[in-house]
Amino acid sequence: MRRRSRIAVAALGVMLWGEWVNRRASRTDVHTDTGGSEAVVVLGYRNAGPRANAMNRWRVRAGLRSLDPRANRSRLVLCGGACAGPDTEAALLARYARERGYTGELVLEEDSRSTWENIAFARPFLTDVDRIKIVSLPTHAAVARRYLAEQSPELAARLVRGRDYRFGEWMPLKPVIALYGVAKNLGRAPANGA
Repeated sequence: MRRRSRIAVAALGVMLWGEWVNRRASRTDVHTDTGGSEAVVVLGYRNAGPRANAMNRWRVRAGLRSLDPRANRSRLVLCGGACAGPDTEAALLARYARERGYTGELVLEEDSRSTWENIAFARPFLTDVDRIKIVSLPTHAAVARRYLAEQSPELAARLVRGRDYRFGEWMPLKPVIALYGVAKNLGRAPANGA
């Protein structure tokens, strides 16, 4: 086999491994989707500018596609304080969701500065719904679902899959995302970390 072919095969193998880890993460700690009301929790990402960055725009799109049109009530819960700039991540996410045409119920959680706090501060907005979807990069969402299970097992029993995983989406970056997830799970970050 030529050197270029071996490199191409290795690169493809690494990308497919990234896909597999992310797909598996998207199905971790979720239950059967039984309908009813829902909350889709979108976790923000550090954003220094006045507009949502590429990662936050993608997370909002994943959150919007996670909304179930058959739900009798849907709520979008956008999380994140002002970690890297003057505007809160939640406000930037909300602005982008409205730009994308979202007109439904929207809640901003603007005080958190970590994934643990995202979940802790979003919990009051989750108590009155039947289903909870946490949306971020799949490996990050899996960490957040684990945090919800630690903080509130009764709410974690309502977790169902969001639509943050799609085969081929972000494919070149998925190995890096997968490594993040593996590192988080191996280290089992402290309960107040992230």
